[in-house]
Amino acid sequence: MNEPQAREEICRVGRSLFERGYVHATAGNISVRLDDGFLITPTDACLGFLDPARLARLDAQGRQTSGDRASKTIALHTRIYAAARTFDPDTACVIHTHSTHCVALTLNAPGAELLPALTPYFVMKVGHVPVVPYHRPGAPEAAEQVAQAIERLGTAGTPIRAVMLTRLGPNVWHDTPAAAMSVLEELEETARLQQLTQAVKPEPLNAEQIDELRRTFGARW
Repeated sequence: MNEPQAREEICRVGRSLFERGYVHATAGNISVRLDDGFLITPTDACLGFLDPARLARLDAQGRQTSGDRASKTIALHTRIYAAARTFDPDTACVIHTHSTHCVALTLNAPGAELLPALTPYFVMKVGHVPVVPYHRPGAPEAAEQVAQAIERLGTAGTPIRAVMLTRLGPNVWHDTPAAAMSVLEELEETARLQQLTQAVKPEPLNAEQIDELRRTFGARW
């Protein structure tokens, strides 16, 4: 994907997420890693109304070279790229949202992982989602803990594509904006299922079922 295509795709994905309620107001951001730097949505931009020409352009060292002022989360995004590419070298897009059901699950003593293995597609498309304790938006401590989680699970043989920031929202990544959006959709809808079924406490998939998914589809669990 060249830079003009990446600009258009960021805007298309942002508009799709906004129109379907996965993002709201000016919450959330999208970045793409280029051969010589990064594109990221501007600070306080609404993802539903992005202008390709006004996306922030940064060089390979994260210094802004053009466009509107970059989102403050670029430091977190660059840490994610650096850590995730050790295990998924094609990682080229990070999406952060404040998705309602994901955030709701962190408001009452969240565990170390956001969700159990509730559905086969969650296991196959998302996998483990470690929860990072609350830090203020843009805090360097959060970026450090996210990178540590990526490295810890990747080294253990279960590379991840999502982390959850307590009270803020998920960060997901993949090789294209469309693929990252699919991870986000599956994650948020699984969180929604968890919320809808809390009264009955659904059983997660068992170890045998997860092993079958891993053998058949290369599940990330």
